[in-house]
Amino acid sequence: MAAYADNALAVELRHPLGRIALDVRLDAGRETLALIGPSGSGKTSVLMAIAGLLAPEWGRVSIAGRPVVDTERSFSMRPEERRVGMVFQDGALFPNMSVEHNVGYGLYPRPSSRAERKARVAETLGRFRIGALASAKPTRISGGERQRVALARAVATTPRVLLLDEPLSALDSVTKAHISAELAQWLADLRLPTVLVSHDFSDVVGLADRVAVIEEGRIVQSGTTSEVLRAPESAFVAAFAGINFFSGTARRNGGFTEVKVTDEVVIASTDTTTGAVGAIVRPWDVTLSVERLESSAVNFLRGLIIQVAEVGSVVRVTVGSTPPIVAEVTTESAARLGLVPGRPIVATWKAAATRLVPRGMD
Repeated sequence: MAAYADNALAVELRHPLGRIALDVRLDAGRETLALIGPSGSGKTSVLMAIAGLLAPEWGRVSIAGRPVVDTERSFSMRPEERRVGMVFQDGALFPNMSVEHNVGYGLYPRPSSRAERKARVAETLGRFRIGALASAKPTRISGGERQRVALARAVATTPRVLLLDEPLSALDSVTKAHISAELAQWLADLRLPTVLVSHDFSDVVGLADRVAVIEEGRIVQSGTTSEVLRAPESAFVAAFAGINFFSGTARRNGGFTEVKVTDEVVIASTDTTTGAVGAIVRPWDVTLSVERLESSAVNFLRGLIIQVAEVGSVVRVTVGSTPPIVAEVTTESAARLGLVPGRPIVATWKAAATRLVPRGMD
């Protein structure tokens, strides 16, 4: 394993997980790394191995320059010695304990007196603005408040590494937006090596300094959020980034580059990349209409709407064309056009909205 700074987390794991095999290498300094992928791809297993709740078949993990797992030396530090703070998807708070006692449960180092314990818990509650909830039970507070308590409890352990397992997935859209903004600030203030697991790319934009996309146990692309959004390396990654991705072969034709996607479908781009490419079209660059519009948009696909979903302040519409395409429109446009599953629709976009990235031949 390469040498890492004392403030870093370094992970190398290989472990069978039923139908897939985990084979992951990742590292994080004083930053937030988002590990994103579908259910069953191995995300949570990576967190469990770091925390000491899963013993990998082979692996090496170091925290702050110190090994906590090295299977080649038959070494594995006990979970409580690793100084890892973990926030589970549902918070995993003790329902019979008050918020104050939940946060105080994992205090490290252990207070030498009751007065010190009370002061340290009060300081942590204040830091996360949950002091007014000190005597409340977890069942009597909101989902957003429970996430604040879970994070406060994790931070009270003075961790060297912070692990967050789907911290926003159980929240409604309004609460999610609020907690996400708070979480971004807290993570920036803490400046801990942090691994945040999510199945939704949109949940990590603004939270993560870097992202790593995991598919069936392997990291298939990593980089900053803007890098992955700008140039996904596969249809799988593009799908998780919420972007349309069409594989094809590109050649120049006059003022455009034409990408042959199928025998019947050719997409135009103003980019000049040729050969085997991925054509990237952002959903917000796609216009929907009942009939094809007279406009400068040269690309279009026809099909039946197969899904309509509200995503924050926009509506994401999946059109079952060949190939399928996803568009994002305002709620007003969705209502005006009567966008419902089963309705025939035309998706159009400009050649300038089609970005091309080279790809290896399949």
